[in-house]
Amino acid sequence: MGGTEHLTVRREGATLVLTLNRPDARNALSLGMLVGLYDGWVEADEDDTVRSVVLTGAGGSFCAGMDLKALAGQGMDGERHRDRLTADPDLHWKAMLRHHRPRKPVIAAVEGYCVAGGTEILQGTDIRVAGESATFGLFEVRRGLFPIGGSTVRLQRQIPRTHALEMLLTGRPYTAREAAGVGLIGHVVPDGTALAKALEIAELVNSCGPLAVEAVKASVYETAEMTESDGLAAELKRGWPVFDTADAREGARAFAEKRPPVYKRA
Repeated sequence: MGGTEHLTVRREGATLVLTLNRPDARNALSLGMLVGLYDGWVEADEDDTVRSVVLTGAGGSFCAGMDLKALAGQGMDGERHRDRLTADPDLHWKAMLRHHRPRKPVIAAVEGYCVAGGTEILQGTDIRVAGESATFGLFEVRRGLFPIGGSTVRLQRQIPRTHALEMLLTGRPYTAREAAGVGLIGHVVPDGTALAKALEIAELVNSCGPLAVEAVKASVYETAEMTESDGLAAELKRGWPVFDTADAREGARAFAEKRPPVYKRA
């Protein structure tokens, strides 16, 4: 497992847990964090024993957005990671899930601040849990900036446009209840329990057929902007081969034998 000074990686069974780890800066984005994130997504994609990913933050915050000084590579750690960014100029966008979509489901566990770049990364995740005191928002316009992590495109596709535009154009903070009310997050839980809830959801995902899970996720995103007829055709192309797998046969046997299935991704 990888990780950097600002991104920790650990396993919880079949779940890879990625933790943004700059609590003194409310987990603001640094080069070390972005490199660790990108490496984490790659690890999850390439390791078939990983069936889900949980993304969370250390010290009671998720991510307070961009740290311009840290992203400038100041200090020895920053310079070391800058070599990675030089080698792959798109690395930061892949890390923030703007230019990369992991094959495995990604569950966000949010506590505290999830603003600016934090809310932008959030939009690249699949399932979202937040503590009741969490704060969301895209503050860029208040600073004369543009939320270039994908929010002007993605947000209106994930929540009603009127709410997306209000969030984008006012730059105001949103409570977890407000965020849930507009559909940005799916669960609001007591403070300090978001990670536990995310891991609980991950276990439900992990108990399902991994080939089916990956195909379902891919189909949802692939067909999102298609017409219904094109989407149905793409769904059939994506989904039908799943029925001819050992996973599918194991699922049917387990159901008939009234036992939990044991999937081996074949």
